[in-house]
Order: sequence, then C-alpha cells, then structure tokens
Amino acid sequence: MKSFENVRLSMLDLVAVREGGSVAQALEIAVATARKAEALGFERYWLAEHHNMPGIASSATAVLIGHIAGATSRIRVGSGGIMLPNHAPLVVAEAFGTLAELYPGRIDLGLGRAPGTDGPTMRALRRDRVETEEDFPRDVLELQRLLAPAQPGQQLVATPGAGTNVPIWLLGSSLFSAQLAAHLGLPYAFASHFAPRMLYQAVQLYRQLFKPSAQLAKPYVAVGAPVIAATTDEEAEYLASSTYQRVLGILTGRRGLLAPPLENYAAQLGERERQAIGDFLAVAAIGGPDRVRERLQKLQADTEANELILVSDVFDSGLRLRSLELTAQALGR
Repeated sequence: MKSFENVRLSMLDLVAVREGGSVAQALEIAVATARKAEALGFERYWLAEHHNMPGIASSATAVLIGHIAGATSRIRVGSGGIMLPNHAPLVVAEAFGTLAELYPGRIDLGLGRAPGTDGPTMRALRRDRVETEEDFPRDVLELQRLLAPAQPGQQLVATPGAGTNVPIWLLGSSLFSAQLAAHLGLPYAFASHFAPRMLYQAVQLYRQLFKPSAQLAKPYVAVGAPVIAATTDEEAEYLASSTYQRVLGILTGRRGLLAPPLENYAAQLGERERQAIGDFLAVAAIGGPDRVRERLQKLQADTEANELILVSDVFDSGLRLRSLELTAQALGR
C-alpha cells in the first residue's frame, strides 16, 4: 500500500461565477487560488472545459491555462480536461504545444471523452460532425503523434507542438477511458468528484490492464475529491450548502451561479434530494481538519491513488483559500 505521505495533492477548478459577482472576478479568484495551491506545495492546478453554462468561466480552457501559468512559477497547470470531441486534434496540439513552449515542463493535457455540454452547443462547437466510439482513441493517438518529434516525410506537423511531448492524461467516469489509458500506458484520472459510482472498478481495471509506454512505466492514478475544510464540522457543513445547491441544480437541470451558503439547507430538502446529493458527493471530505483527514486518507487507502485532485466550491473566496490551507495542514503538508 502506498504511504499517504507520498501522495500528491492537486486541484481542479471549474472557475465558478458567484451570485453577485462577475466573470472577471471569477478569473481573479482562480489566479489567487492557483497561487495559494502553489504556496501549499500542490503538484498541479487543472481547469475544466464546459460550455454554455452560466456559472462556469473556464470554457476557453487553453487561454485560461496560459493565464494561470503566467501568474505562477512552479506548479503544473493543465486541463482536467479538454473535451476532445469538441476539437480537432491539430488545434489542441498547437494550443498546448504553444503553452509548453511558453512554460516548459509545466503543462498537462488531460483529455475527456464527453462533450462537456448539451447537444446544441456541441453541434455549435464541431458543426455537423457525427461522433463515433472509435473517434476518441483515434484522436488520442493522433495527438500523441502531433506532440512527438516530427518524423521524416510527416505531412501534418503541429507548429508549435511537435517535439514538446506534453504529457497526456486520460480522464473518465466509466470503464472506457480506464481501459484505453491502460492500453496506451497513460496516467489516468477518475472523475469521482462528481461521478464516483464506478471509481473502484475503473481503477482496478486500469491497473490490471496497464501496459508500460514511453510516457509511463507503471500505472499512475489520480482521483477527484470534493473538499470543504473549516475550523469545525458545523461550519464546513454550512459552507458546503453552496455545493449542495450547485449539485441539486445539476441534477435537476437548473444550473446557475454559485450561490451563497444557507443555514440548515440540507435539513430542508426531501429525502430523495438528500440521497441524490449524497450519491453525487459520495467521496467528499467535508468537515473540520480531523474529519477531512480521515475521509481523504480512507479514499486514498481504498483506491491506492498516487494523487488526490481536490475540488473546492466555497462561495467566499477567502474561506476557500482557508479550506485549502486547513486541508494541507491536516494532511501534514
């Protein structure tokens, strides 16, 4: 079993737009949060691609990655992830190749198979392209070729991009990407921060099927974990009501801006709503330092993850930074 002291901590940010706030403020908060994560010794800071969602400001993911990388100095910055069905592989290779030239050794390219949006928006992004199950593996292989050193006679060369060897990760919430990541010898990140149901099965399958590659000699697993740490369990539960409201909005198709916390919010919900939120946040660590430490250590022990990627949606940006600090302290960082 992997020692918890060797487990890396990272962060995934959806760059939430808050009620009463603006997109510009959300981007400022993202920069401040990335700087805090870097100061706390986090390994990487990832941004998630979503489109046509009023409460998320990370749709132009590559642009934002460059902004965050430019505002920090050490931490790796990347996508968690780029939704590959939305983009031509050459465009992705050129964008991330450019980022890799600007910030050598600091850029990650996490790839997802879902469109990350609704049908009309997906069609607006890729026009009339019809996606098939074979497209994603083929596009991943093409990206690998475009980011590798150009070969003699190669007709399609990403410039910038060729020779940068930007590390590719596969992201997923089912068994498909776990198997593909294992087959290609790529690191694998499971989206247990919002879809934990198949976490253990996917991680086990990935390790069983893993084949070493030029990028990776042995399996490497990261798992997403919603985290809200406060000085007491009660305060953390209060702050988490913003996340509960967001989750319920996702589940009911009523997405909106990140809402301020509400007293006793969960107690006012019906049993079915509480159960649905609980399923969504099944691996969440919400509480004071002791509870957060216990929950995260259990998650890591159960999955033997190499890395925990934290997601922290706290309405007050200052308390969000405090949540990260309390979490790092609780884990001895």
